[in-house]
Amino acid sequence: MQLSVNGIETFIATGGRDFDASLPTVVMLHGAGFDSSTWALHSRWFAHHGYSVLAPDLPAHGRSKGTALTTIADMADWTAALIAAAGAKQAWLIGHSMGSLIAIETAARHPDKVTQLSLLGTAAAMTVGPELLKNAEANDHAAIDMVSIWGLGFRAELGGCLSPGLWMHGSAQRVLENTPDGVLFADLHACNSYQGAVAAASEVKVPLTLILGERDMMTPLKAGKALAAANPDARTVVLRGAGHMMMTEQPDQVLAALRG
Repeated sequence: MQLSVNGIETFIATGGRDFDASLPTVVMLHGAGFDSSTWALHSRWFAHHGYSVLAPDLPAHGRSKGTALTTIADMADWTAALIAAAGAKQAWLIGHSMGSLIAIETAARHPDKVTQLSLLGTAAAMTVGPELLKNAEANDHAAIDMVSIWGLGFRAELGGCLSPGLWMHGSAQRVLENTPDGVLFADLHACNSYQGAVAAASEVKVPLTLILGERDMMTPLKAGKALAAANPDARTVVLRGAGHMMMTEQPDQVLAALRG
């Protein structure tokens, strides 16, 4: 569906069912350079099992208009505005990578909007290497190559897609290639600059789950566990053999972890 959020025409995937604000709301936030297609499988499950789904293309991503937001704080405020614009009062936030930072910062800035948090491929500090930042700023395809190669686990690079005829690496590259110039850099820079994850996690009072890939090269397992340590009530699930793009690599295991 299309929805105006803070004046920005926003595309939102709803999992194949019309959004109904009377049902529990799930907001699914994608990572840097990606869009709502990240949640193609999982949004459908939630939409057909008693939830209403909002899986937005963030501003300037996918089919949404506007310009890219440049800080995690701005993205968190935008997420709170999205929930309100849809007519919902609160939501379960599920975020991957950059989306996980947006989710936890939304909980810190707008605690009344959040019922629970699920953070996938997350870290206490989401440091981005200078070479990746440099290539992204130059809109060099090398940045896309880095993200897609480092983002997928070992099995994904050798095949292993559950959908016959599809190639995980190629699919990731096509989404990144369709992202307008400057957007990937804006996202990566926002992740690299954000230092509030640990403080935000320590203040979370709602159920908090971290879903981490054992072979994640972008947000290593150690960094994810460091974030979990900031909240004594956090639940941590480690997916054996999974890389950063765990929703594509191990969709069934991710769903099981989300359902808890």
